[in-house]
Amino acid sequence: MSVRRAKRALREDPLAKEDLEKLVEAAHLAPSCFNNQPWRFVVAQGEKLEAVKKALPGGNYWALRAPAIIAVASHADLDCKLSDNRDYFLFDCGLAVGFLMLQATQMGLVAHPIAGYDPLAVKEALGIPADYVLITLVVVGKPGDPSVLSEKHRELELGPRIRKPLSAVLGWNEFPKEEK
Repeated sequence: MSVRRAKRALREDPLAKEDLEKLVEAAHLAPSCFNNQPWRFVVAQGEKLEAVKKALPGGNYWALRAPAIIAVASHADLDCKLSDNRDYFLFDCGLAVGFLMLQATQMGLVAHPIAGYDPLAVKEALGIPADYVLITLVVVGKPGDPSVLSEKHRELELGPRIRKPLSAVLGWNEFPKEEK
């Protein structure tokens, strides 16, 4: 877990179907509320991948080199109905993406989830029903040469991994104090 990074430098080499399937199999092993498994995955390659790439904004230029992008979608009706209306399916799908990312790290691959995309365009391109939530896209590929990245992204790629101190996110018997 400690070696996982949100890498952006990718090689354009295709990924084997078996490797992509292994990533989704790992995601599918994630726990979920009452074992509902609310996640739905669409692996985009070929023409569908190109359509997904057209839905990315300029800030995700680096994802244009990806040989595959995995769309993660779900619907509230696929998971637990909580009395306080929390959308638990989003949490369960997040766990699944975490498992996918750890599997990718173990396989020496990059798996970088992104929030920047046109959800309507991606849903249309991949045939995701309109009433489903397109939660994230996971950009997948083999690690590449950071020289293809912008200066800002190259610094992030090559620099130290930055995490908040544990005291900023962990409280014992009370909510953590906000650090200024």
